[in-house]
Formats: sequence, C-alpha cells, structure tokens
Amino acid sequence: MKSKSVKETMVPLEEYATVNQSATLFEAVQALERSWQKGRASKFKHRAVLVLDDKGYVVGKVSHWDLLQAMEPKYRKIADFDRLTHFGLNPAFMKSMVDKEMLWDDPWDLLCARASNILVENAMRPLSEDDFIDEESTLAHATHILVMGRKLSVLVRRGDKVVGVLRIVDVCDNICEMIKSCSIG
Repeated sequence: MKSKSVKETMVPLEEYATVNQSATLFEAVQALERSWQKGRASKFKHRAVLVLDDKGYVVGKVSHWDLLQAMEPKYRKIADFDRLTHFGLNPAFMKSMVDKEMLWDDPWDLLCARASNILVENAMRPLSEDDFIDEESTLAHATHILVMGRKLSVLVRRGDKVVGVLRIVDVCDNICEMIKSCSIG
C-alpha cells in the first residue's frame, strides 16, 4: 500500500460524470446514467456527479445524499447535516423530525418535479481542502484520509487541477485482492 500511488487506483476525470454548475438536477442524473453506460471495466458504478465551473474546474459534488436532500426542500430548515449526524441520533428522534417537519409529506411526483429543476449549484456540496489528495500520494495515505474522514471518495489533483476520483470502493477492492493473494501458514 505504501508503494502504490493514488493515480494507479483512481478513476480518471474524463470517465466520471460531470456537469456545469448551471445544470439542473435532471441533467446531473442524466450525466450519472451516461457514466454508468460508458463506464470503465469496473464492477462499481459512480455514486456522484462532479460539478464544473465555466473554466472546467471542479467546484463541487452532487452525491446521492445531496440528491435526496434537494428532493425534500424542508431539509434546508433543519440543521447542518454534517454536524448533526455526528451526534448519534436515535431512531425515535429521527422519526419525530420527520413528523414535526412534515418531511416527505408532499406527493412524490411533486417532489420529483421540483427537484428536477433545481440548479446543481444549489444542491451541490462545496469542496474543502480535505476533499483533495495529490495523485502521487500513496494508497496507504489515501486510505487513512478516507477512513478518518468517513469519506466515500476524494478528488485527485495534479497541481491545482483535478485529474480523477479515488473511491473507497476501489481502495477496498484493491485490499480484497491483496487479502486473497495472501497465504496463511
């Protein structure tokens, strides 16, 4: 793991689903589906869409979480989800939130119609420095970042340009292959 680099395991940016920040969530879903159809010889589908600015720089990400939160606009009234979920909320409290805020009460077709027209820039999660790793970093270092940050992926940079995505599923796939190749006794 210490001798293998991130760039050997990452998904290249050109193989990943991307949209401009002015796109709608409908267009983001279409881009995600296109990436599944043309995807690399991987057994794992992409789970996010990268958001590009007008210069082609990655400025955000729309994950499955972001898509679900955008679909129900009442979530915006609640709290900062990243901070809130670290408190280990119990099932009774979670159900009371759904009931009190009347989450998911609107008909699905209305929620869906509204969500399809939301701009990606209003649904995406902006990036912070801990969302990036250098392409020359070791897979061991990247694994540490994924584990400690409880991340499903990190963006891989060459200088200030994103060149790929390192997904936890690909790291785990590598580790599984290593485990299978080890012989006991």
